[in-house]
Amino acid sequence: MVRVRGARVHNLRDVTVAVPRGAVVAFTGVSGSGKSSLAFGTLFAAAQHRYLESVSPYARRLLRQVEAPRVDAVTGMPPAVALEQRRSVPSSRSSVGTISTMSNLLRMLLSRCGDYPPGAARLDSDAFSPNTPAGACPECHGQGVLHRVTERSLVPDDSLSIRQGAVASWPGAWQGKNLRDILGALGHDLDRPWRELPAEDREWILFTDEQPVVTVHPEREPGRVQRPYRGKYSSARRLVLKAFSESRRETSRAKAAAFLAQSPCPVCGGHRLRPEALAVTFAGLGITGLAALPAARLAALLRPFTADPGPAGLITADLTDRLAALERLGLGYLSLDRAAPTLSTGELQRLRLATQLRSGLFGVVYVLDEPSAGLHPADTEALREVLTELRAAGNSVFVVEHDMAVVRGADWLVDVGPAAGAGGGRVLHSGPVDALRTVDASATRRFLFDPPPPPPSRGRTPSGVLRLRGVTRHNLRGLDVDVPLGVLTAVTGVSGAGKTTLLAAAAEAAAQDPAVARVVTFDQTPLGRTPRSNLATYTGLLDTVRRLFAATDQARSRGYGAGRFSFNVAAGRCPTCEGAGAIEVELLFLPTAWSPCPDCHGSRYNPQTLEIAYRGSTIADVLALTVDGAAAFLADVPPAARVLTVLQQVGLGYLRLGQPAPELSGGEAQRVKLAAELQHARRRDTLYLLDEPTTGLHPADSETLTAQLHRLVDAGATVLLAEHDLDLLAGADHLIDLGPGGGDAGGRLLATGAPHRLAATPASPTAPYLAARLGLPVPR
Repeated sequence: MVRVRGARVHNLRDVTVAVPRGAVVAFTGVSGSGKSSLAFGTLFAAAQHRYLESVSPYARRLLRQVEAPRVDAVTGMPPAVALEQRRSVPSSRSSVGTISTMSNLLRMLLSRCGDYPPGAARLDSDAFSPNTPAGACPECHGQGVLHRVTERSLVPDDSLSIRQGAVASWPGAWQGKNLRDILGALGHDLDRPWRELPAEDREWILFTDEQPVVTVHPEREPGRVQRPYRGKYSSARRLVLKAFSESRRETSRAKAAAFLAQSPCPVCGGHRLRPEALAVTFAGLGITGLAALPAARLAALLRPFTADPGPAGLITADLTDRLAALERLGLGYLSLDRAAPTLSTGELQRLRLATQLRSGLFGVVYVLDEPSAGLHPADTEALREVLTELRAAGNSVFVVEHDMAVVRGADWLVDVGPAAGAGGGRVLHSGPVDALRTVDASATRRFLFDPPPPPPSRGRTPSGVLRLRGVTRHNLRGLDVDVPLGVLTAVTGVSGAGKTTLLAAAAEAAAQDPAVARVVTFDQTPLGRTPRSNLATYTGLLDTVRRLFAATDQARSRGYGAGRFSFNVAAGRCPTCEGAGAIEVELLFLPTAWSPCPDCHGSRYNPQTLEIAYRGSTIADVLALTVDGAAAFLADVPPAARVLTVLQQVGLGYLRLGQPAPELSGGEAQRVKLAAELQHARRRDTLYLLDEPTTGLHPADSETLTAQLHRLVDAGATVLLAEHDLDLLAGADHLIDLGPGGGDAGGRLLATGAPHRLAATPASPTAPYLAARLGLPVPR
């Protein structure tokens, strides 16, 4: 057994539990109950720290280290591998092939067994990689595109003068003023429209390689002392290319890219490789052609060569086995050249899981975070078989999961709850799956053993139609479909069928349709990437709370305005931590740690601000309240009560008002966005788009979310979503089914209409599962 004693990570309440090794163990509970804190924050973190103790201090610096768990003891824990729904830093050079290591095999296949042009020298495998000097196209450096600056890209409006900001690519604030003053010192006309300047002057200002240094006499500004200084000029091209190539911040690179003209590389034609590598083929295709095939088609192409007794047989046999693992996990539509940033978190995790199937590891613990996320019911059975295979190979599998079909196939169940946040953090059950029947406090029990009947479809009458005609993008080819307005429509189909692509097409069509007043997209991207963004700031609740504190007699007597109660304003925040509430501690050979600020003790505010009280509480006390607690505290403040009531209605009553945005899960972030929209009175004729909104949600939370989506429709809006959840599909007004497969095998319209109509469609992979959930005969 793996034994945990006294776990206090996040909301865990001194948890003590034991789970078996060599088994598939499912961790269940409502969203925010603490199951991930137990599986990842405690068990995996303890295993990693134990491993790091055996690694040299220098090597530790090169590894991504998780925070040390707050736990008394973890015993019996083998080495662990975490497969999270976390994506690394997006890179255009990272792809399905590089993550799965199949790109290496494909390059080896072309190098050793490819058909070379007559007289051509055999190439090393590195020559087939655009990420190496040996293989990268010399013109575009392996990017496939060329980035050039042009006068039009740098000066979009040539009617402006330099003083008016004609050179749009210049930095803002002082830097831009500095460049302008230097040009003035060099004798250039700053007030003449750009188009009227001599051509040679325009060329020099934008493209010169010179960097002259001159004495600048700044223009006088009221109230400021201006002294001459020595300034160095750099051309607009130099500044843009430097920012694009050297900046480590993605936002800075994106800003610079807006001033670059992009075109396919004329040497490699966008294929990123040297011409000599592109000339080598296998089975009639070059490496770029092979990498562009969906995994299922590539496997079919290579399978006849596995019988070859030479190197081609060995390499193709290994490749087809790895490709078969992708197909089993519902990823057969992915091509090896598919860029990693375009994958969903669920696809990314299953891709890593497929890679582990071939690793041959023995005696390790795999910790998985909802591997069924984004998976069609037809592929869930294959996922269960894969988890069983990992266990049969001598490993343990710990899986955080909401899909009851996966949970039923587990050997052991740990249910955490009973509620979320402060209302959870206790282990309600740890034992065989069937034994959960006797645990009345479990929110999981009802859905696992006695699932309630699905909500009936209301069959609302559409108020109009959004017509999509000839949609051709990705795997949709000339698709014609009508999306009814004023109802809830769900788009169904296996992974890769084209659901997300259809949502994007609908958004573009709706923007041109006068019947649609607004288009709002809810996704699971973070609300913010810094701790300064939190629940209260995103929903606007903090503005109301700040005004309440500013209106107190004590605040008015001191002249404190609402801005004083913002932790982002110097006047009110703690000067030591600058409103962060914690101090970042850089430890050379250990993970970067955050310690509570020694002066404000995590409150974020300075002592003078915390002297102001509203109903006996400081601003820090209010931010520490949960949504449920704040709803009682501010019940008689209508603007605050309205926000808090909506947050409770979407099932987020357990979150703290000041909870930093990076701590929220993707599902929580999506519901916060939905709550912010539910506050708006203007919903009629609005189109709401959601991509798999129930991902990451417990069935109990899915019920809550579905009820709020129907509220939007009742208010006169249209809801269009891509979804796999059978209960949500059963309660929809209208369904659009795409398929039958993923990638090239999908993108076709199989059926449209009410749920019972789709359930009777024999060609639909969704139909048998929906029919079973509705209690209808399975179509044959």
